[in-house]
Amino acid sequence: MGSSSNRSVTSAARRLNAIYHQLPNAVPLATAEELTLPRARQIAAAVAAHPDFTLIALLAQPLGEGQGQLESVVVEATCEGVPTRNPVGIGYRERLALRVPVDEKYPVEVLTLRVDFPDLIHQNLTAPGSPASLCLYFEPSVAVRRTWTAASFLRRIQWWLVASARGELHPADQPVETLFFAGQHELILPWNFDVLKADPAVQFTVRCGHERKGGALSCFVERIQPDAPPMTKKVCLLPLSFPPIVHGRIERLPQTLGQLADTLATRNLDLGAILMPALEGQVSDAGRSVEEDDDLTIVLIEVPITRAPDEPPSAISHRALLLTGGRLALGEATGALFQHEGRYYRTTGILGGEAEDSWRDRRVSPMAVLRMNDPATARRHSGIVDEGPTGVVIGAGSLGSAILNLWGRAGWGTWTVIDNDHIKPHNLSRHLAYGYQVGQMKVDVVASHHLLMSEGASRVTAVTADATDFDNNQVRTALSEAELVVDVSTTLEYPRKASQEDTFARHMSVFITPSGNAGVLLSEDADRSIRLRTVEAQYYRALIQHEWGKDHLQASLGSFWSGAGCRDLSVVLPYSRIMGQASTLAEHVPLIASKAEAAIRIWCREADTGAIMCHATTPAGERRIPLDKFDLYIDAGAEEQLREMRRAAFPNETGGVLLGYYDFNIQAVVIVAGLPAPPDSISTPHAFERGTEGVKEAVVEAMGRTAQVVGYIGEWHSHPPGHGARPSIHDIIQLAHLAQGMADDGLPAIQLIVGETEICAYQGVAL
Repeated sequence: MGSSSNRSVTSAARRLNAIYHQLPNAVPLATAEELTLPRARQIAAAVAAHPDFTLIALLAQPLGEGQGQLESVVVEATCEGVPTRNPVGIGYRERLALRVPVDEKYPVEVLTLRVDFPDLIHQNLTAPGSPASLCLYFEPSVAVRRTWTAASFLRRIQWWLVASARGELHPADQPVETLFFAGQHELILPWNFDVLKADPAVQFTVRCGHERKGGALSCFVERIQPDAPPMTKKVCLLPLSFPPIVHGRIERLPQTLGQLADTLATRNLDLGAILMPALEGQVSDAGRSVEEDDDLTIVLIEVPITRAPDEPPSAISHRALLLTGGRLALGEATGALFQHEGRYYRTTGILGGEAEDSWRDRRVSPMAVLRMNDPATARRHSGIVDEGPTGVVIGAGSLGSAILNLWGRAGWGTWTVIDNDHIKPHNLSRHLAYGYQVGQMKVDVVASHHLLMSEGASRVTAVTADATDFDNNQVRTALSEAELVVDVSTTLEYPRKASQEDTFARHMSVFITPSGNAGVLLSEDADRSIRLRTVEAQYYRALIQHEWGKDHLQASLGSFWSGAGCRDLSVVLPYSRIMGQASTLAEHVPLIASKAEAAIRIWCREADTGAIMCHATTPAGERRIPLDKFDLYIDAGAEEQLREMRRAAFPNETGGVLLGYYDFNIQAVVIVAGLPAPPDSISTPHAFERGTEGVKEAVVEAMGRTAQVVGYIGEWHSHPPGHGARPSIHDIIQLAHLAQGMADDGLPAIQLIVGETEICAYQGVAL
């Protein structure tokens, strides 16, 4: 009872002694029926129904002929949650004007009428001597309007007053408030401005871009280059660094240097103490010619902001001011410099360094300060935590250039790109290259685009070479020293050949199917115990054994001749499909790279609806079986399928056709799958004779689904329970027959025998 009584007495005393702002040109209204604005009427009704709000007055402020009027509902708001004698000075009861603009796209303004209402964070910019304006919402006005009601608006006012009084309004995870509001002009700093500024040998100039709507300028801070052409208008940059301050309310923009000095003084910052030495530093002991002065000066203010006293800075507030005239003339106005016989000299040590006041009247145009992205900023904007690998991209074609562009803009990875092709006219239909780059090497185009985008914050290293030329020292070094290699070459040569190399980094292969309706990602595991050659085979097996693989690798839009040669054949494919799949692949490569397991991911898109279905498979480990002149590779998944068919046939033997492919470039034969026994096969506990029904059709189907990569390579059969995988005399005879059958194509025949505990492979060559 005592606490409530004390608060009432304190509040009553404050009201008796309070001095309130008066709204200019305000005309009292007798009743709410005289209000013309719908939101004003809604607020008046909500106030009448709310126990914590008391109506004081209804006011109208005419705006001029034909412009309507502002309407204000003046209230006293009470908040039980406001602590007694809170340190910021918010009262349990506050008088507010809820001012409603004519245009409903603008929010209702909440003005604090008590003259001594405290200056706090989250207040809107107002003119000097006018009521403070509460910043109630974090969202833009258009978002607030979607769900705004007068009742929720009153609750929001109470929330603001209570949270501010308790020091809880500014969330801990929200950035600290900047010192000044932003101006319409923009000053863009280089991404590495802090490093450049610390180097005394670096000098800056400012390049002014085109004027935007309303006369706003974008100006770019640049390092002075010795061979740079002269500027049509000389603009200098004068950086000023101040001691840290604790964040508080955002200050209104100064219109003169004097206003800036006064505003900084309220934060215990002395502009003159920082400005004078900076201006003196613009000339040497020998002075500086008057003709060297600039046309414009941009003063760049840098103030570290902390959340609380004795805490390290949480952010650096940058604001810039554009002044007419050069820094040397400004130095003379402040008394830091003086002019003698056409040259400027330092005043200190010569004339005593007396400060002048004329500089305070110098007009300034405030500028917002922005900074070019560095990779860390780009990752933060993209929601990426991992900075990415030191990697290599094989292929700078349509897909490779798109993926590198996406990763570059996201700040993920540091890349070397290897390709030996150049831009041709038809590439412009689906490559990031421009017309003037026709004839340039693709790697150089990709690297130059990245450099233009990043302003040198990161670089793509271009290597013009055949990526399969492992004798090339530049190629081998890049592949061995990388943390990740992403093959975007869309060829079979590179991933198969790279699989033979033990010193290379982990590899992934990404590509788009000829129709553009599917994107594929094949990944080795982190230890490279599962290489791309076997991941490729398991991808083919998935195509053969699943319904979605039926049309997976078929082109749907046709092809065209891109040149005069018989090999200059390209598929018809819109860039939109490439970009769609590139986005998916670029997003999932980092996800797969963060995991140790090998992976197969296929994203299939329905052309009519755009719906996407992802098919995921975890590749199994492979086994190498040395043969005569070849190495045979078979994965554990294929072996398990063969064993399962053997068990299902017990007590009889079974068998069927072997599907796979040869690659003489790497002296290998890879088994993809074994087909089950045809229905007309003869199967007994002691023998197996494969039938022919449906075999040809099944092989043709497998070839069609895999773009003619997978075909017939031999036969497999099982031995009965309790028997090994050593060939019988009948098996040897069968292998000889197989070899004779394969002789027409000059290929060796493969026989695979599945026994009780082992699977053995045998190679037959026709004599």
